[in-house]
Amino acid sequence: MASFGQTFDASAVAPSTSYDVLPPGKYLGQIVASEMRPTKDGTGQYLYMEVDILEGQYAGRKLFDRLNLVNANPDTVEIAKRTLSSICRAVGKMQVSNSEQLHLVPMTLDVRVRPPKGLYGESNAIRYLPRGGASGAATQPTQPFTPPQAPVAGRPITAAPTATPAANGLPWKRQA
Repeated sequence: MASFGQTFDASAVAPSTSYDVLPPGKYLGQIVASEMRPTKDGTGQYLYMEVDILEGQYAGRKLFDRLNLVNANPDTVEIAKRTLSSICRAVGKMQVSNSEQLHLVPMTLDVRVRPPKGLYGESNAIRYLPRGGASGAATQPTQPFTPPQAPVAGRPITAAPTATPAANGLPWKRQA
């Protein structure tokens, strides 16, 4: 048994609420906390971010995101860097040296629901957009900038494939 040292009055404190998955949609939000954490296997690091919803029915709710910025898998790092680039663009800061520079700047969060995977249930995925970037061409996916990379041993350097108008069309409309 543990003594509280005083009488706890549950009627004076709101009960905790579950963090169910938010429905898909666009929300105004901001990053409120972040830190680099080691990966489970200890070989990498990820940027852990806490994001608050600022308006609407879900104001005050939190979302969490992880960006694997240090990882043995270069594709994983590339995905994380692209997401970090989206966040920087959404908050209007193109060069940052500390994740705290991204805190407390409102942006549009395009929230989606990921299906259950393995032992885990549904979860939210976040796409970061500039505030008010919820309409028009600003939300259309574009080819992200890929910085030049130093050659990696055993991995050939290849040029990005170029698309031709015929290759982008429907298969039955392509000219042979």
